[in-house]
Amino acid sequence: MPVFISDEEIERFIREDVAYFDLTTFALGIGALPGRITFATRHDTVVCGVEEAGRVLTKLGAIADIAHASGERLPAGTLFLAATGPAQTLHQGWKVAVNLLEYASGIATRARAMVDAARSVNPAVGVMTTRKTFPGSRALAIKAVLSGGAMPHRLGLSETVLAFDQHLAFLGGLPGLLRQLDDVRRTCREKLIGIEVTGPDDALTVARAGVDVIQFDKLAPETLAEIVPRLRQIRPHVVLAAAGGIALDNVRAYATTGVDLLVTSALYFGKPADIEAKLTPESDAAGSALPTTRRR
Repeated sequence: MPVFISDEEIERFIREDVAYFDLTTFALGIGALPGRITFATRHDTVVCGVEEAGRVLTKLGAIADIAHASGERLPAGTLFLAATGPAQTLHQGWKVAVNLLEYASGIATRARAMVDAARSVNPAVGVMTTRKTFPGSRALAIKAVLSGGAMPHRLGLSETVLAFDQHLAFLGGLPGLLRQLDDVRRTCREKLIGIEVTGPDDALTVARAGVDVIQFDKLAPETLAEIVPRLRQIRPHVVLAAAGGIALDNVRAYATTGVDLLVTSALYFGKPADIEAKLTPESDAAGSALPTTRRR
């Protein structure tokens, strides 16, 4: 996945759990013993964070082998990552790695499920995610979204022009924004101009004004299905996005309305994937070899 996650971020992940050393491993006197750690799926999973988990273990001094990359959908019981090294190294990286894998794979698995559901009724629709990631986790969350086949809607405020009610409040409402539309186009010549609306009347108004993207906030699928054809008649190439309350249980209904994009935060919030991590002395790990490995 083409997402840059820096060495500094990898070190930050480690520092959150390993401030100085692993007291338990030190107190038990087992730190120097050779061992092996393996990671496997417990259920059908789109794995993500595999490379970052491997980098965590490598940064701590282990040798990591990756058998399956982020974005692969794996059945239950599939080993996809292993590492060898001193027990102190493996214990330091154990929970950091498994936490990265479980949270990122949870997002990726939900993303794949939602994309598959939406495209089963509308193959052309795009599933997009909002900026509602937990602070400090965006890079990994975006990687997970991409791994599941979805796309980020907006990576940040600097990326696109999208006016909300909160902007209109400073402009005297929608008429004030439309009066400035030509100035906005001149200022942002290479950018698409988008406006979020809360009802059909405003959608028709901004379509007639020639905006590039109309985003609907919390409109029911039935309402969208009625307004979309009318908007296409006014502006055939306008991009239509539905946002607000879209989840796996209703994504098919929204996908059938004819909008181009389904914008959701639901992929970020849910149960993490269940990843099995096993730590064994090296002498007991002969049967844990991965079938095809890429050493880091």
